[in-house]
Amino acid sequence: MPDGDGGWQPACPAPASHDGERITLAYGEGGRLTRRLIQERIVRRFGGDTLAALGDAAVFDLPAHRVAMTTDGYTVTPLFFPGGDIGRLAVFGTVNDLAVSGARPRAISLAMVIEEGLSWDTLDRVLASVHDALEATGVSLVTGDTKVVPRGAVDQLFLTTTAIGEVFFLMPGPKGMEAGDALVVSGPIGRHGAAVLCSRENFGFDPPPVSDCGSLLAPIEALWKAAIPVRCLRDATRGGVAAVLHEWSMSSGLGMTIDALAIPVTPDVRAVCELLGLDAVHLACEGTFVAAVAKDHAAQALETLQAHGCESAAVIGEVTATRSTPVRVRTASGREIPLDEPAGSPLPRIC
Repeated sequence: MPDGDGGWQPACPAPASHDGERITLAYGEGGRLTRRLIQERIVRRFGGDTLAALGDAAVFDLPAHRVAMTTDGYTVTPLFFPGGDIGRLAVFGTVNDLAVSGARPRAISLAMVIEEGLSWDTLDRVLASVHDALEATGVSLVTGDTKVVPRGAVDQLFLTTTAIGEVFFLMPGPKGMEAGDALVVSGPIGRHGAAVLCSRENFGFDPPPVSDCGSLLAPIEALWKAAIPVRCLRDATRGGVAAVLHEWSMSSGLGMTIDALAIPVTPDVRAVCELLGLDAVHLACEGTFVAAVAKDHAAQALETLQAHGCESAAVIGEVTATRSTPVRVRTASGREIPLDEPAGSPLPRIC
């Protein structure tokens, strides 16, 4: 700030009066208030010697296996929505990225960018969700980072996670797909995108769509234990099922045909799509995956998934040798029409 001689003096980010309900810039400056935030809000909640050491990096032992690592950022708005919130989403989204890669998560880091003025109550609610999601998946929070930025620099709260896991399920990937393979979804599609959209825009659906935000680790481990030949797995997040199938077609050089009547869609999501002119295959999921499975093991895959929490799992189509169009939809009349690849998101900031 300017002094009396027209020069500049450092400006202290600490408020003139203490606001016990809001986070100020001082909490991101690395001093006493930063330590208080980390100790009282994070270390006390998540515990563990590795995190409590507050080193520049976490050091820990992993078994002598192949490992997988993933990083993701979360900027969803609103922060809270039916079925989840940004904290739950950050943990399960990261765990699922490892799970569909055939890896069991072992440790995770959490970086927070907090907008000045965010309430302590909001931060505590998010951290409680992070804690509960970690408990549910058996993953340890081992390190992280916290920054507080001026009002308007971010929208309330952004999270970034990095996780590491050990690979237990080796899959050939899209290049290993074969004509005739079955395309399977683990549950009803489009629930997360519909939930965030209706919450953000206050559409007033009663009951409102509820996000499928949750862990995919258990059903994927079940497929592995059943020795089912899975070619590849993907969680159908941004771009939904349509984006996954287009990516697989491009990578494999094969076509994908899905049956519109076979795709599981909940009544609330169907109503949202019909009202707004959307297609559920383009809406994001956060607890539903797509799998390509050897044709003669499709029935076993469904039986396994349905026995491990995926009661609505379904075969929705097949891989084809022909590729006049990458992805096609078989309508109720039996006619096949192209399914467009998402050109852009109909709903930004869903995760």
